[in-house]
Amino acid sequence: MSPSITGHSKLISSTEMDRMLVKLPLVTSDTAAKFDAVITVAGGGMRGQAVAAQHGIARALCLFSLELRPALKKAGFLRRDPRMKERKKYGQPGARKRFQFSKR
Repeated sequence: MSPSITGHSKLISSTEMDRMLVKLPLVTSDTAAKFDAVITVAGGGMRGQAVAAQHGIARALCLFSLELRPALKKAGFLRRDPRMKERKKYGQPGARKRFQFSKR
């Protein structure tokens, strides 16, 4: 597999672990030799982008063949990270930040 993420010819990743994370769904489903991946990711850090690419590859493999779904689901590749950015509250400068309190 020769993945390309966000227009780069190599995985721009800080560690070998991130490269392995991206390839893991293909290795688990024994389809690594069948596919080349061109992935566009935005936002987050290197690890978050690697996990997002992993999730995208797993979902694409499920669309390709439904027989691969049980193995990918058992390995946990089809579970999305549920954390989201907290919204800004009205009357305050941010989601959690508060204006300085003054007693007088």
